[in-house]
Amino acid sequence: QVQLVESGGGLVQAGGSLRLSCAASGRTLSTEAMGWVRQAPGKEREFVAAIRRSTFYTYYADSVKGRFTISRDNAKSTVYLQMNSLKPEDTAVYYCTAHPGNWYPGREWDYWGQGTQVTVSL
Repeated sequence: QVQLVESGGGLVQAGGSLRLSCAASGRTLSTEAMGWVRQAPGKEREFVAAIRRSTFYTYYADSVKGRFTISRDNAKSTVYLQMNSLKPEDTAVYYCTAHPGNWYPGREWDYWGQGTQVTVSL
């Protein structure tokens, strides 16, 4: 099993920045792909970004390209999401996710964190 613990959420004004972190523990070798998924009130969950452990290849949703950057530190089993130029529509609970194998956009994630709230005010 893999445990994922997020941190770094909070309240920020539009145009501001936040950095989310997610630390994995347990069977960390089962985190070939790690990512972030968000869910706004009354909306379905939405893929945000993902990164491969072996190649550091990254994936982004169109809505965050150019504003968000995902990175990871394999030695610390930690993934980060740097969020810049935040907009009110980025307000959501952000979940850290992990998959042990060949993850690709649209594929389900095997592991989920508890989520961290990000609120962007006008």
